[in-house]
Amino acid sequence: MALAGTSVSSIKTDETSGRSDYLIPLILVTSLFFLWGMAYGLLDSLNKHFQDTLNVTKSRSTLLQAAYFGAYFCVALPAGIFMNKYGYKKGIIAGLILYAIGAFLFYPAAEAMNFNFFVIALFILASGLTCLETAANPYVTVLGRPETSTFRLNLSQCFNGVGAFLGPLVASKLFFGGENEVQSDLGNVQIVYIVIAGIVLLIAGLFVRTPLPEIKESELVSAESLDRKPIIKHGNLVYGVIAQFFYVAAQVGIAALFINYCTESGNNIDNEHAAELLSISLMLFTIGRFAGTALMKKIAPNKLLSIYAVINVFLCIAVAFVHDKASIFLLMATFFFQSIMFPTIFALSVKDLGHHTKKGSSLLIMSIVGGACMPFVMGLVAERYSTAISYLVPMLCFINVAWYGWKGYKVRS
Repeated sequence: MALAGTSVSSIKTDETSGRSDYLIPLILVTSLFFLWGMAYGLLDSLNKHFQDTLNVTKSRSTLLQAAYFGAYFCVALPAGIFMNKYGYKKGIIAGLILYAIGAFLFYPAAEAMNFNFFVIALFILASGLTCLETAANPYVTVLGRPETSTFRLNLSQCFNGVGAFLGPLVASKLFFGGENEVQSDLGNVQIVYIVIAGIVLLIAGLFVRTPLPEIKESELVSAESLDRKPIIKHGNLVYGVIAQFFYVAAQVGIAALFINYCTESGNNIDNEHAAELLSISLMLFTIGRFAGTALMKKIAPNKLLSIYAVINVFLCIAVAFVHDKASIFLLMATFFFQSIMFPTIFALSVKDLGHHTKKGSSLLIMSIVGGACMPFVMGLVAERYSTAISYLVPMLCFINVAWYGWKGYKVRS
C-alpha cells in the first residue's frame, strides 16, 4: 500500500530508516499493553477480595467493574480530543500519571478501610488506562508499514494477555494467601499497588526522556480515502465500533460467569478448582494471541477474525446444551479463539481514517462499555433459565463479530 503525499523527510517509513526510528518507540508503547493487562487481571480478584475483607455484598462489589468500564466510556472521547491537540506522547504521559495517582490512592483507601474510596481510586486508575489505550492502539498501527499494522497491534496485544494472566496469579499469592487478618490482607493490596505505581512512574519518565515520532495520520491515508469524507462515512469504523462493543461484551460476560458455570456443571468442581481452570483459560487466551499473530502471516486478518468468531458461535451453543465434563473444555476453548479479536477489530476499524484516527480510536475505546452491560444481561438469563443457557447471549455477539470480519471491515471509497 502506497503512502499518499508522504516524503522520506517528513515520515521515515523506508526499510532502512523507518525500522530504526520506530523500534524503540514500539518497544516502549508495547510495555503499556502489559501494564493495563495487569490492571485488568487484578480486577476480578479485587472484587472477591473486598467481599471478604470489607464485608460488601456481591451486588455492591460490582461497583468496581462499573467504575473500571465506566471510566472508558467517560474519558475516551476527552482523551482523544486531548491527543488530537497535543499528540500521542503527551496523551501517553498523561495516562501514566493518572494510572500512578489511582494506584497510589489504594494506600489511603486501605488505611481508611473504605470501599467507596477504592471505587474512586479505581476510576482514576482506569481513566489513565483509557488514555493509554486511546493512544497506544492507534499509535502501534502507524509505527511502520500500513500493510503490517494489524500484525503489529496483535503482537503488542500479546503482552496485554501476559499481564492479564499474571494479574490473577499475583492476587492468588498476595491477596488470598498467608494470614487471614483483614488489615494484613489490605496491607498486601497496598504493597501491590504502590509497586505498580512506582513502575508506572518509571515508565512515564522513560517516555518523557525518549523522543517519539509524532505521526500525522492524514499523511498515512491510502488513495481510496483521499476524499476527506466525514468520520461517520467510514463504514469500517462505524461497524467496527459496533463489533468491538459486542466482542468486549462477550469476553467479559464469558469470564464473569465462568466459575458459576463450572461449579454448576455437575462435575464436582469447587470454587478453587474453577478459579484454577479460569487461570488456565487466560493462559490459552495469551497463547492464542501469539498463535494468531503468527497465523496472520498466512491468513488475512479479517478472514481469521471471521473464522475464530464462527468457531466461538458453535462453542457457545455447545456450552449451552452439552452437560458433561467436555463442556468445561469447550468453554475454556472460547478464550483461545477470543484472543485476536480486540486488536484485529481495532486495526481494521482505524485503517485509512487519516486525520480522524485519534477520534476513531476514542470511539473504539468507548465501546469497551459493552463489558459493563453483558454480565448483567447474562445474569438475568441465568436466573430465569440457567447459567448454561446464558452463554447463548455471547453467541449472538460473536455472530456480529463474524459478519464484521466478512463484510463490515471493508474500506469503501
